[in-house]
Amino acid sequence: MAERRILALPAELVQKINDNRGDISQAEFIELLIDEQLKEEKPKETVRYVTKEELRSFEQDMKLLLKNFLDFFVTYGLEMGDKTQQIELVELTSKLHGLQNDLSADNPKGTGTIKWK
Repeated sequence: MAERRILALPAELVQKINDNRGDISQAEFIELLIDEQLKEEKPKETVRYVTKEELRSFEQDMKLLLKNFLDFFVTYGLEMGDKTQQIELVELTSKLHGLQNDLSADNPKGTGTIKWK
């Protein structure tokens, strides 16, 4: 049998223990509380929000990526020699120019940057 000691506690604290311990004994409840308090704390995951600059940079990068994909597919289509879709090519070219103008207005260098932290 484990050695037992008496611990003098204020009556209010004993009442709190009794109100919250449920079906376990006072000793088990206090032991659980102490064990939980002494446990090694795992680092809490911090919530990180995106700044306006990061969101704007991401938007510009996505536009630039979209433009590069469209450039690739237009060039690929031209190389394959499919002349039947000339109207779609004109529409796609105008969209590319619009996207390029939008990018050049936002980013004079015409390059995108990805910021990783």
